[in-house]
Amino acid sequence: MSDLLFDVENGIATITLNRPDSINAFSGEMIDLWIKALETVRDSEDIRVLVVQGNGRGFCSGGDIKEMIAGRGFYKTDEDRISTGLKRKNSLWQKVQRVPLLLQEIDQPVIAKVHGIAFGAGLDMALMCDIRIAATSTKLSESYVKVGLVPGDGAAYFLPRLVGTDQALHMLWTGEIFEAKEAKEMGLVTFVVEDDELDAYVQKYAERLAAGPQQAMRLTKRAVYQSKEMPLRSSLDFISSKMGLVMELDDFKEGVQAVTEKRKAKFK
Repeated sequence: MSDLLFDVENGIATITLNRPDSINAFSGEMIDLWIKALETVRDSEDIRVLVVQGNGRGFCSGGDIKEMIAGRGFYKTDEDRISTGLKRKNSLWQKVQRVPLLLQEIDQPVIAKVHGIAFGAGLDMALMCDIRIAATSTKLSESYVKVGLVPGDGAAYFLPRLVGTDQALHMLWTGEIFEAKEAKEMGLVTFVVEDDELDAYVQKYAERLAAGPQQAMRLTKRAVYQSKEMPLRSSLDFISSKMGLVMELDDFKEGVQAVTEKRKAKFK
């Protein structure tokens, strides 16, 4: 079986990390397929929502500790990714770090379905999604410090934006493990549900988003993320332009008509 599975059904795409024996630790094959899948989502008009999940007993353990112990780098690969500092950098910059960069280009909603453990770079992969839905028994940790590493896969960027600078530094300096409910209180995850309800909850949530007005939702996502880097005037200018565009679409007309008729809208 491939180290990563990708499928699309009824407008909902699913990326499944598929190295269950290593709690879905990264491999070169997994990262290459992840990049390819994200490019497919980004360029598709038919995919409405993306769900990222892990197979087996956990979401993702990040870098492959067995490869690190053997001195072969951060993940299993046949390529030389360790012989020089530049090669070690590029194992991240040209591979793993392509994931957050591509996610930044994806306008569709992206949901992380998290269970078991999400440690180190595995947690970072959840942080860079738009919505994080975690099972009650999930454990989360920025564990880089435990092996003497810096947070190489986006934690230094995403974590303080979610939990604040002081809490982010605490997590990164100590590698403390948090339960799902604690993580929700901190703002690290969006929703926490019982373990046996996780699959159904995420499916229902994804279907709800997939049924929404797609152009309005995608433009809203862009507005939210871009406004983090904009002054107020620029943000208002951006969103007023998008408002002018969406009011020309059939989805706007359908939405207004549905409200008038007190029924559920059927967006195209």
